[in-house]
Amino acid sequence: MNETPCRVGFAFCGSFCTFSTAMSALEAVKARFGEVTPIVSENSAALDTRFGAAHDWLREMERICDQRVIDSLPKAEPLGPKKLLDALVICPCTGNTLGKLAAGIADTTVTLAAKAHLRNGRPLILAVSTNDALASSAKSIGALLDKKHVYFVPFRQDDPMEKPTSLVADFSLVPDTVAAALEGRQLQPLVLGPAK
Repeated sequence: MNETPCRVGFAFCGSFCTFSTAMSALEAVKARFGEVTPIVSENSAALDTRFGAAHDWLREMERICDQRVIDSLPKAEPLGPKKLLDALVICPCTGNTLGKLAAGIADTTVTLAAKAHLRNGRPLILAVSTNDALASSAKSIGALLDKKHVYFVPFRQDDPMEKPTSLVADFSLVPDTVAAALEGRQLQPLVLGPAK
């Protein structure tokens, strides 16, 4: 499906176990919307984990988007004043980032990108991935659900028996959520049943 081309920012936070799936979502957003700017948190840019080396993830983002990664506060700040994005996706969006966004804290590359983008009244799309979504991060999710111009990629409990407070967005729904958000709509249903 081809949409009217628009400029989408795609930001990665440190839920490293979901990076492979998030990379597929990045490719789908690029194919559907055209211009995509990759953005990474400081941890995403610096930490090698058992899920892969940071350098390799950044190079893959740049290959998909054909753009350099925004990986610092000075590079993120112009997104707002220059109105560089029509929509901004944070995928994966960790509990730490949810808390900062809910509290208005903009001290990381991703949270500053979000603050700079929201000043223009344009959609911010959050793809939650956190083990404490139904515990300490629940308050942040509730506050952000009530915030203008903030939309959520539909999510579900990913392992109700072993991790009963964990939620993960269905990253395959990122492009549809972006399309809905650009129309001022929250993609529904927001809360999904168990994965098949």
